[in-house]
Amino acid sequence: MGKADFLSPKAIANRIKSKGLQKLRWYCQMCQKQCRDENGFKCHCMAESHQRQLLLASEDPNKFMDYFSDEFRSDFVELLSRRFGTKRVHNNIIYNEYINDREHVHMNSTQWETLTDFTKWLGREGFCKVDETPKGWYIQYIDRDPETIRRQEEQARKKKQDLDDEERSARFIEEQVRRGRDGKEIEETPVFTELKRESEEEKVAFNLGASSSVAGPSKSSSTLGVSALKAAASSSTKRKDTSSDTRGEKKKKSALEEIMEMEEKKKQSVRTDNWLRPNIVVKVITKRLGEKYHKKKAVITEVRDKYGAVVKMIDSGDKLKLDQNHVETVIPAPGKQVLILNGPYRDTEALLDGIDEKNFSATLTLASGQQKGKRVNVAYEDFSKLA
Repeated sequence: MGKADFLSPKAIANRIKSKGLQKLRWYCQMCQKQCRDENGFKCHCMAESHQRQLLLASEDPNKFMDYFSDEFRSDFVELLSRRFGTKRVHNNIIYNEYINDREHVHMNSTQWETLTDFTKWLGREGFCKVDETPKGWYIQYIDRDPETIRRQEEQARKKKQDLDDEERSARFIEEQVRRGRDGKEIEETPVFTELKRESEEEKVAFNLGASSSVAGPSKSSSTLGVSALKAAASSSTKRKDTSSDTRGEKKKKSALEEIMEMEEKKKQSVRTDNWLRPNIVVKVITKRLGEKYHKKKAVITEVRDKYGAVVKMIDSGDKLKLDQNHVETVIPAPGKQVLILNGPYRDTEALLDGIDEKNFSATLTLASGQQKGKRVNVAYEDFSKLA
């Protein structure tokens, strides 16, 4: 029976069937022959042309495997660079696009058994940046094209030139300011010295002499009087400055008091978003877990990543992993021990004295720390009952 004509229905049907991807196990890479079923692949393996190809491959199998491996690697990397550039993408997405080509080199003819092995090899050889995530392996192409490197160097050079221009402008402005200052008269800055009393027994005496009884005092006596008044004024000024220095020294605080004040200011200025602590009682406020746990109390047994906690329900003993937003603090009865969770007295144990419902706060007596026994007001959300 002769071969069907090109435009015959049978030939058209065969071409339609041959389009698209077929099963990988029915493809011969040596002959580049795709069979549609198992019987066709079996017949192809028994053909004389296939046997000749196997004899050629048996003479140097590494040569053919290296050739197919290089072809697979070059086509895969070219698709990655052209399709995604230097973006980070999942390796399976690229592989699915690569095998859409019916004439692609199959991986079973290369040195890599799986796509994961091939991805790791790309990372070791420096073709791509690879990283493993719970969703799989992601790869990122490293562009080493000379044109790209030249473009990056040009951008870096231009950026450096812009910075140099800015520095030159700044130096020019500084030079202009310096010249302007040099043209003006330099004002002498006053020098202040400390005022000290030379003698504690120093007294001011006004010795006007007999000239006070005379209607017209002589020039020498008036000069003596003026000098005596100046001396008295300067002495009184010294006395006042010395007394003010003495009062300033008395008001100075000790080094310990200054350190305590600084620590207090640091505590007051520090507030954190996370407040979960082990061994405190909390109330479950989320409704996602059902009515069984809603509005029920639990004890935090472990804190994870600052905002997560493992809690043990007080009623049932069940253990749950909850977020900070799913729980709230618990206010005990007066006289019970609590732990301050936020604010200036964070991580300090205290006793609950009373509750101020109008201001949504409570009065606590610190039971630990340097300020033990001090009474402070703390908001409801900043403390919770100790287990």
